[in-house]
Amino acid sequence: MNNGSGSPEWIVTLVCGASGVGKSRVARALSVRYGAPLAEADDIVTALRAMTTSKQAPELHFWHTNPQARSWAPERIAEQHFRLAEALRPGLEAVILDHVEFAAPVVFDGDYLVPDLAVGFDGAVRAVVVSEPDESQLVKNLTSREPDEPEQRERAQVSLLVEAELIERAASAGAPVVPARPWDSVLDRSDLGLQSWHRRT
Repeated sequence: MNNGSGSPEWIVTLVCGASGVGKSRVARALSVRYGAPLAEADDIVTALRAMTTSKQAPELHFWHTNPQARSWAPERIAEQHFRLAEALRPGLEAVILDHVEFAAPVVFDGDYLVPDLAVGFDGAVRAVVVSEPDESQLVKNLTSREPDEPEQRERAQVSLLVEAELIERAASAGAPVVPARPWDSVLDRSDLGLQSWHRRT
C-alpha cells in the first residue's frame, strides 16, 4: 500500500461515485497521498458549456434547457445522467490521454466519471468507485452539503440508481468498488483497491 511516500506506478486516478457518497473527500485524500494535483471533471463540463450552445451540445445543456426534467422519476434522471456522461466521454478521454502521454499524474473527481474510462491505457489509468448503498445515509450526506436544497430523498434515490450502474461498469472494467464507510479507513481501502487492480485485469 502506498503510505504517502510518493506517486503510485500509474498516472491518472479516477475517483467515481454517485452524488453524495463522499467521493470528493476520498479524491482529496488520495491527491495528498499520491502527491498529485486534484482536478475536477465538473470543471470540464463548465468549460464545454461556456463554449457551446444547446444546439451544438444538447446533452451538455440539458438540465439548463429542460428544468422540468428535475421532477422526473429517479429512473429517468439516472438515465439522463449517463447520457451526459457518454456525451462527455470524448473530452474526458482526450484529457486523460494528455496526462498519460506527458506522464503528468492527476487525481480526477467528478459526478460524470465512469470506471470504464480507465480501460485501454495499459494500466496507466486506474479507477475506484466509492459506494454508499444506504439511502438514509445519502440523504444525510446531501443535506449536510446542501442544507437549503429540498427533495434530498429523491436525489438519494437517483444516486442509488447511478451507483448500481457504476458498480456494474466497475465489474466489467475490473475496477475496485470501495464502501465509503467507515470513513476513517476509506482512504487506505481505496488506495489498496487501486494498488491491487493490476492483479485483476
